[in-house]
Amino acid sequence: MNGTALLNKSDFIEQLREKAKRRYHDVHPFHIAMHDGKLSKSQIQGWVTNRYYYQTRVPIKDAIILSKSDDPSFRRQWIHRIADHDGRADGEGGLFLWLKLAEGVGLDPKEVASLRGVLPPVRFACDAYVQLVRERSLLEAVASSLTEFFAPDIMATRLAAWEKHYPWVDPAVQEYFRSRVTRARRDSTEAIEFVSAHAKTRELQDKCIEAFVIKCDILWALLDAVAAAYPS
Repeated sequence: MNGTALLNKSDFIEQLREKAKRRYHDVHPFHIAMHDGKLSKSQIQGWVTNRYYYQTRVPIKDAIILSKSDDPSFRRQWIHRIADHDGRADGEGGLFLWLKLAEGVGLDPKEVASLRGVLPPVRFACDAYVQLVRERSLLEAVASSLTEFFAPDIMATRLAAWEKHYPWVDPAVQEYFRSRVTRARRDSTEAIEFVSAHAKTRELQDKCIEAFVIKCDILWALLDAVAAAYPS
């Protein structure tokens, strides 16, 4: 990073935007091809199968983040993320909705849930995210989740692209994407407020940006693996 002066909130967010322009996975060739309607059914299925493993790691990393905090108010705010993914009962939550998506693209949801089809490099990348959160400070762990700041746009783009280019996928099974448009916006706002309040030196801000970049690289590596295993 250049300079040592503490960034104000808007400048800090602009730093994230600059990193995301080159490194967030919406500019990965696989996602670009997806949104341009150039993926085959097998490529869509491969992505859904492997991305599910990432989805299963999300509530685990959130549980680790909770365990790092001594602040009940922070834990009360953050804990909803686990319920968002796991649901509060069977048949609810983001993981359930992802398996409905899997069924909608022609996969056996039980087979997807078994994780037997997950590529080894995808496991490695997603497990690296959990390890990142486990090893870094609470502040850096929260900062790594700031990729959600850019999630509403990619979800909205994906919904429009799938409706246009992949009519064989019933829009009814794309509820996960729709739900994340609003939830990711809420989650990223919570995270950016926390990071802004607690990253009180430029050194801490730089560590937060570094954690964000590593998370971007993890998402990128996931797509690299899927693109290599399911070529056009």
